[in-house]
Amino acid sequence: MPGKAILSGVHFMNGDEAIAEGAIAAGCRFFAAYPITPQSEIAERLAWRLPRVGGMFIQMEDELGAMAAVVGAAWGGAKAMTATSGPGFSLMMENIGLAVMTETPCVVVDVQRGAPSTGLPTAVGQGDMMQARWGSHGHYEIIALCPASPQEAFDLTVRAFALSERFRVPVLIMTDEVVGHMYERVEIPAEVPEAPRRRPQVPPDRFLPFEPDPDLVPPMACAGEGYRIHVTGLTHDERGYPDMSAEAHDRLVRRLCDKILRFRDEFTVYEAVDLDDAEIAVVSYGISARVAHGALALAREQGIKAGMLRLITAWPFPDPVVRSLADRVRGVVVVELNLGQMSREVERVVRGKVPVIGVYHAGGRIHTPEEVLSGIEEVQRCR
Repeated sequence: MPGKAILSGVHFMNGDEAIAEGAIAAGCRFFAAYPITPQSEIAERLAWRLPRVGGMFIQMEDELGAMAAVVGAAWGGAKAMTATSGPGFSLMMENIGLAVMTETPCVVVDVQRGAPSTGLPTAVGQGDMMQARWGSHGHYEIIALCPASPQEAFDLTVRAFALSERFRVPVLIMTDEVVGHMYERVEIPAEVPEAPRRRPQVPPDRFLPFEPDPDLVPPMACAGEGYRIHVTGLTHDERGYPDMSAEAHDRLVRRLCDKILRFRDEFTVYEAVDLDDAEIAVVSYGISARVAHGALALAREQGIKAGMLRLITAWPFPDPVVRSLADRVRGVVVVELNLGQMSREVERVVRGKVPVIGVYHAGGRIHTPEEVLSGIEEVQRCR
């Protein structure tokens, strides 16, 4: 029996389920994955929902195959997604790099857990943030979004599909076990605008599949539409044919980076909490940012003017925002469930202007507000 593509209304669901519903609402009709905790609820829901809306769910033999299937489905014309956690994310990296090189629009969800290796399959972590940025070989740019609630998990999944089509790039949703498994109110609108695929505006005999528009992004013709397309992970020219010259490689890689970096202001999103008068800034993301809210209240009770910059767009890193913040605060506290990953980005941007204090541990549990407060107090003592 056909089902509703958009389950409009107010629901009580967890973050994983919200991601699945956000994908369907955004037009996703193909999902390939391999079971892994704590993302399996995404696969379970899509295995049930996708066939009822004319889509396809397929459990692949492993995460390498899952990512390869997503790339193939996208070139077949489908909006496609996969989801995984740390060990599977590692296995997907080779084909994420292929998707970058072939400019394949798709969405990849990583529900982070305690790591490395098998680590803590059922406990929280945020240790994959640098892997999201640099996990595949070579120099490239990626877009990564970090939800902090089930509602945001739905909203950012819709946004991820729009960005993947706008820039023809894999978009990562870097959530975590707690956000994935927490149940909260999720409101789904009656209508969700579906991002259109950028279509060729020239006849097939004049079409070059990798000739960019003025915004550096090429239109995309899919297999079976009558266009001649050649897709390869090798360095290629505008026809898609291999070109092994250093000049072609430099030109291609620069464009793959510039098409995102030049337009980063168009899609960079963050939340500013009590920063107008803040003397100390907390930088955080995901579930760690929710804990930090309590620490801000405790700090204000002590007369410490603390505020927070919550990263929603994690990659590209919002350098101008953090740089501006460092110009007007006494110090920065970075809260994350690893031993210091995004804090290195903060240090890179701040360049010693103000102290940067890390409040972090390797994962397995979330912080307490008191732990975050101790970091704020440490900055307060700095002179």
